[in-house]
Amino acid sequence: MTAKSHITLRPEELKALLSGELADPFGILGVHPFALTSGPGVVVRAFLPGARHVAILDLDPEREIKAPLVEKEGLFEAVLRGKREIAPYRLKVDFGAGLPATFYDCYSFSPVLSEYDLYLFNQGNHYEIYEKLGAHPINHQGVSGVLFALWAPSAARVSVIGDFNQWDGRRHAMRSRGASGVWELFIPHLGPGLLYKFEIRTPDGTLFIKADPFAFYFEKRPKTACVVRDLGGFQWTDEDWVASRSEQNPLSQPMAIYEVHLGSWRRRIEEESHAQTWLTYREAAEELIPYVKDMGFNYIQFLPLAEHPFDGSWGYQVTGYYAATSRYGTPDDLMYLVDRCHAEGLGVILDWVPAHFPKDSYALEYFDGTHLYEHADPRQGIQKDWDTLIFNYGRNEVRNFLVANALFWLDKFHIDGLRVDAVASMLYLDYSRREGEWIPNRYGGRENLEAVQFIKTLNTEVFGRFPGVVTIAEESTAWPGVTRPVHLGGLGFLFKWNMGWMHDMLTFMSEDPIHRRFHMDKLTFALLYAFHENFILPLSHDEVVHGKASLLSKMPGDDWQKFANLRLLFGYMYGEPGKKTLFMGGEFGQWSEWNHDQQLEWDLLQHETHLGLQRLIRDLNRLYLSEPAFYELDFDPKGFEWIDFRDTDANVVSFIRRGRSPDHTLVFVFNFTPVPRIDYRIGVPKEGFYQELINSDAECYGGSNIGLKGGATADLKPWHNQPCSVSLYLPPLGMIILKPTAA
Repeated sequence: MTAKSHITLRPEELKALLSGELADPFGILGVHPFALTSGPGVVVRAFLPGARHVAILDLDPEREIKAPLVEKEGLFEAVLRGKREIAPYRLKVDFGAGLPATFYDCYSFSPVLSEYDLYLFNQGNHYEIYEKLGAHPINHQGVSGVLFALWAPSAARVSVIGDFNQWDGRRHAMRSRGASGVWELFIPHLGPGLLYKFEIRTPDGTLFIKADPFAFYFEKRPKTACVVRDLGGFQWTDEDWVASRSEQNPLSQPMAIYEVHLGSWRRRIEEESHAQTWLTYREAAEELIPYVKDMGFNYIQFLPLAEHPFDGSWGYQVTGYYAATSRYGTPDDLMYLVDRCHAEGLGVILDWVPAHFPKDSYALEYFDGTHLYEHADPRQGIQKDWDTLIFNYGRNEVRNFLVANALFWLDKFHIDGLRVDAVASMLYLDYSRREGEWIPNRYGGRENLEAVQFIKTLNTEVFGRFPGVVTIAEESTAWPGVTRPVHLGGLGFLFKWNMGWMHDMLTFMSEDPIHRRFHMDKLTFALLYAFHENFILPLSHDEVVHGKASLLSKMPGDDWQKFANLRLLFGYMYGEPGKKTLFMGGEFGQWSEWNHDQQLEWDLLQHETHLGLQRLIRDLNRLYLSEPAFYELDFDPKGFEWIDFRDTDANVVSFIRRGRSPDHTLVFVFNFTPVPRIDYRIGVPKEGFYQELINSDAECYGGSNIGLKGGATADLKPWHNQPCSVSLYLPPLGMIILKPTAA
């Protein structure tokens, strides 16, 4: 039976509900015991602004229970005699727009997240937390809907808002999970495609509208709403690839990496307006993959594809760490691109940015009215170079957020590696700061001990869970042991970008050849430390922007010499120990600096000089992948031997690369002057015929076709501390690669 209805809330509770200040909605809404003079009873409350009539279903199997409007703002109550089993029940609601709507009351469901989930997260050890926090379509207590969960420990109230509730923060206030700082709410009947955000009320009454830090998808910028997305529907076909990857040692495998900014590699040209629009992930699968495969690269490295608001950040200022940017399509579309890469034998590396995040007010900054993700003290919390915020690596939940995010991309998107951006800025408390602008660590030093521990945890978890993947540090200092295992005291990365090599080589190659003999140390210095870390030799995006000029434009001399110098630079990069990374456009000699708002200058390939340069990269890559001497002993001194680096007058250097087998031997010779060298003798390890595999001055590459015309024969004349030697005709500004043939 229904008792006489009247408002049962205390005035302060009603005020909190109507004003959006209600911290504990489950303490008021839903079913609650209520003492009647005639005995035990329950009260059922529903807050539904705009509703005209409400009836309660399922609490009485034989009838609907009317819930009168007891407060004009939309509070409905029904007081019932007797006890009721607390279980999900439905509301039948007339909003005055056609037939009544029937739906389950979200305040009739029990919590979803376990105490163990919350404990692990607060400890910083829940590395599948992306399966719990955020927005997840699930079935709970026999009803389908969406679980929303958010970490906001200082919030006074958190609500889910969206189109489904007219963005009214009073409608779907969330359940607090106590000291964990987590808020959750299961809302039945909702599903994928729903727009949402969180409304956070701070203790001082300020309202923030925030995007979900764990959102899997966002509206296309400049809009910032999150979109409920289920990531479990894509049908992967790369099981063999993943299984094979787990059995490989990347250190002894070839890695020719093509670095790509997806938004400007190539664009679609609209027929009428001639405007350039982005390729989608699926269009890139049809255009980018065949190109990269034909060029002989075996990895694609994408500049960050996590959601970011500003195109000009190139993806390095992330607002949606768990969301593939909607610029190019859906998460399933990106999965398709990765799956197709694997089908064609291409690994995929993703730039990842755990060092800093932007100050966009809808994202992580000052998230719950406190400096939750960042340090409060600007001496620790602000990255001045980029005017961004620095993560508080000492906070368990923040560290968990980041480590789990790295694992997320490897898990959900089958990414084969992460290139970790701006590692140096994480390692040093005084990075880019003057005296007095930073706080020493507890020992008085400049090392960021919390960041170091975060990095070690990151690499330990990545390699423990995903054998065969790679992590790459963009680290520009002499921090020791960046690529040494954590258990041996290192940071645990598998590879490190050799920034010193890149800067020294570009400085050397920019010199006029007549002056290069005074700067040979920049050419050879990297070999003094080449085996201290597992290096990747990069010619990256950072070197062709912001007034630094394109690779081709950096080269001295007339156009012929510029192309010859660039071919020579590429040859030297492929010859030296270390894996290889080349930014898009460099392979065909783009004249202009990279512009993220335009596609590459593909029309240059109508010119034979640019086409020749592209041919050289293609041939270098194919040779690189086929000859173990290039890569098997990249990080073992036994794989490299100088022949001669002392001939500064002639500006000629030569060396030997070796693989594990004695049959895998290559000889590299480089002439850094525009003068041909006739009868130039170098020492070699054995006599016999040396086949010329590549000559960068060949006519097909745009050169003058000076060289050995197929090879040369070495005799038993000792030279350069080698038992044999060979006389060569060295091309101007040229490189030749020789291979001894079987006797």
